[in-house]
Amino acid sequence: MSKQAEADLILKLYELRREPVMREARSWFATFNPKSIGDITEVLTSDKSGYYRMVTSYWDMAAALVNNGAIDAQMFNDANGEHVFIYARLEPFVADIRAQGNRQFLVQLEKLVKEMPDIEERLKYVRERIQKLIEMAQMRAAAKAAAGDA
Repeated sequence: MSKQAEADLILKLYELRREPVMREARSWFATFNPKSIGDITEVLTSDKSGYYRMVTSYWDMAAALVNNGAIDAQMFNDANGEHVFIYARLEPFVADIRAQGNRQFLVQLEKLVKEMPDIEERLKYVRERIQKLIEMAQMRAAAKAAAGDA
């Protein structure tokens, strides 16, 4: 496949990310902070199940395109970072989810991410950044609640 065709495919993937429901799903996922496999099981039985499944299946599908040669991995990784965020958030639970019967859960995304250079360092950085964002959101929520009480 030509570089132009690969670039066009990346742009098509970007357009899919801009679809309104997908935006809502991605926005929700940014606030999803599972601490256990129970949190994931709980979300799968909630009204947010569709969001969770939409985001995880989207990134696994995009990774499959890369892993099967439709898009160059370097080009894909240079153009995207959200997939690393998604994997960083869910990696602690992947083995448990697979053990519960979803054997193909994020197989493609894991393969793509694990082949990135210096991935352990990058995952550590992403997790630290996630934690800082969570703390900032909690501070904003606390300030908003305090302002409402005043």
